This record gives sequence, C-alpha cells and structure tokens, in this order.
Amino acid sequence: MSTKLKILVPVKRVIDFAIKPRINKAGTGVEKKGVKFSINPFCDIALEESLKLREANKGLVEKIHAVSIGPTKAQDILRTALAKGADTTTLVDVGEEEVEPLNVAKILQKVVEKEQSNLVILGKQSIDDDANQTGQILAGLLNWPQATNASKVEVSGDEVSVTREVDGGADTLKAKLPMIVTTDLRLNEPRYASLPNIMKAKKKPLEKLKASDLGVEIASRLETLKVEEPPARAPGVKVENVDELVAKLRDAKAI
Repeated sequence: MSTKLKILVPVKRVIDFAIKPRINKAGTGVEKKGVKFSINPFCDIALEESLKLREANKGLVEKIHAVSIGPTKAQDILRTALAKGADTTTLVDVGEEEVEPLNVAKILQKVVEKEQSNLVILGKQSIDDDANQTGQILAGLLNWPQATNASKVEVSGDEVSVTREVDGGADTLKAKLPMIVTTDLRLNEPRYASLPNIMKAKKKPLEKLKASDLGVEIASRLETLKVEEPPARAPGVKVENVDELVAKLRDAKAI
C-alpha cells in the first residue's frame, strides 16, 4: 500500500539568474537595490518535481507545502509557488539577515516536524551563495536518508528511487520514506504560472512566522570581510606555430 506523501519544498528568493550581480559600493556584498528578484532556479525545479509526482500518481501526494526563509518580500515567490500548484505556504521572516545553511536546516527541521512532512524536495544549491549544504545538513539533523543531485525521481509504495548524475555516468539510489532529495538542473523544466492562477494565489492564506517562533536562534558563524570583483583576465595571444607556442609557455614559466 502506498504511503501518502506530505512534501515540503523550500524555496529561496534570489537575484534573478538573468541578471549579472554587481558589488555594492561598500564592498560588503552584491547590490540588491533596484534589482529583480525571483525564485531560485533549483528551488523551482524542486517545486516542479513535487507537482509532477502528484500528477503522475493520482492520490499519492496528500499535500505540497512550500516554505521560504527570507525577507518579507519573499512572499512574492511563495505566491508564485501557490500559483503553480503548491497547496499551502509558510514564510519564516528573518528580515534582511543572511541565514547560513546550518540555521536554514535547523528552521526546516522544525517546519518538517510541524507539517509532518515525509519527503523534502529542495534545490541542491541556491545561485547566490552556491553552498550546496542545506539538504545534506537537514538529512543529518533529521537522521533521514538522502539522495543528492537528482536527475530522475520515482516513488513506489514507501520507497523512493533517485537517479543522479556522477562523473562516470549515472548512479541510482533507493531508500524508504521519510527522505531528503536535492534536485539538479536536468531533472525537469519548470512550468509557468498562468495569470488566472497568479490572481487566485494572491487571495490564498500565507502563514508568517519568525525563527524564534520555531525555537531557532539565528547566529552567524562566518564574517564577510570584503567582497570584490575578480581581476580582469588578460587578453589572449595568437601564435603561428607549435615552436612559438612552446616559447611563449617557457617565457611564462608554464613548462
């Protein structure tokens, strides 16, 4: 008999992937004023996969709950998640504070327990810090099995099969629920939210919490001293033949 899935999908508000980030004048981080924000692409893929599981297995998915940890403005991406098909959402409002992966995982652990989720599908990383840590830490905190970098997800009964891309080809893992799955780029192509659904999502309830409501204290363990652009690359040099190439490499002490 199939186990009903209560899927939790964490989604993060990040600077839109099509925009090139700029360092702010203070050199403390990237410029966020006047910049377009959207749902993290990997999170969008995780949401799409949860929707696909529901569509492909009638009656399997009981609920899809989207959660975001971020500023008040992160309500926008939760409304997008609702418009695409998420059933319920929670915003854990932390203001403009940067929350490190360990604290994100601690908050998600509390949300998992609150929502009684048995499957967490989340992006393998966010495109702002590229940490690729939250899923793994969450699995450790919950003591659940995990499968990272998923390129295919299948559910049969209480067992989840995940195919993941590795250097040598593909690796398939199987584990019983409850489970953590992190998604890779080639898993699927996220759908667009229709205008009628976007309008409907604006009227749907959205739960708002603080980290303290979940008993989690946010404390940074890392300090950013300075953020700066990488040095500009020197222009390349064309050579006419192999002998000239070898000479250039010797001059550069590369050989």
